[in-house]
Amino acid sequence: MKHLLSTRDLSTEDIVSILAMADHMAEINARAVPKVPALRGRTVASVFFEDSTRTRLSFETAATRLSAEVLTFTASSSSVNKGESLRDTIETLSAMGVDAFVIRHKSSGAPQQITQWTDAAVINAGDGWHQHPTQGLLDAYTITRNFNELNSMKGRTVAIVGDIKHSRVARSDIDVFTRLGAKVVLVAPGAFLPSSLEGWGVTTADSLDDVIDVVDVVYMLRIQRERMDSAQMPSLREYSSLFALTPERAARMQNHALLLHPGPINRGVEMIVDPSLVPGSRILQQVTNGISIRMAVLFSLLGGDATTTLSNGVEA
Repeated sequence: MKHLLSTRDLSTEDIVSILAMADHMAEINARAVPKVPALRGRTVASVFFEDSTRTRLSFETAATRLSAEVLTFTASSSSVNKGESLRDTIETLSAMGVDAFVIRHKSSGAPQQITQWTDAAVINAGDGWHQHPTQGLLDAYTITRNFNELNSMKGRTVAIVGDIKHSRVARSDIDVFTRLGAKVVLVAPGAFLPSSLEGWGVTTADSLDDVIDVVDVVYMLRIQRERMDSAQMPSLREYSSLFALTPERAARMQNHALLLHPGPINRGVEMIVDPSLVPGSRILQQVTNGISIRMAVLFSLLGGDATTTLSNGVEA
């Protein structure tokens, strides 16, 4: 694997392998000193053209714990404001000896284009409405580990609730979840669904009340206000009445059911209940697991010979 631009770059076997590798990384993260020399001498550039807290810091923490050098690029404080092009930015950073770029960009397909301008590995950290592959992986990791085994998504039902149309998280999750055997139901108003779901392998529901007491995972999405026309959006009152997770709906969840959210949460919109009061909430665990998954992805791309590096680095 040279790049990770989409979950579709991964075979199902690749997905399973990365989830298994994340177990090793989680063990490292639990140590008193969570650092190994697996990527010593490598340089990872964190290049974000959109605001981010969780994903950017998660990747930077992952790279640091594998002993890679980290370059942090933020468009708002860079020469982009002086007219520097995306290509010039990438080529400039490549000349500094970057081994991997972690890219977030508002334009779908930008990470793919960047692969034409550098010999470094490129990891998509979210591009437009397109994909967010490491989010899909960390969400699958969170679900499978809470149900205690790697193949535990088989036969499970996951409700993804909210703005599917504008969500790169939803696209990545649907691909990973269905390939691991889960049944996915999309719960959203018509304006928040893609024009066609042909080939997606999902079903739909008209309100959260239709599914809340039968699903194994409730995955709440943030309203993507920055990626939509305001004219498309239902009123917040109308949306919340049918799709928000209220205390009453949370009380109807099955005892074993998990609550996930990619963050940041729009409190009072899709999440009216305090998630910390929901027994099945694993939202903060998603953040923790994101570091382990991103360590696994960076190691898979940059770690060289897995047998040698694992024995001398990751498991040392």
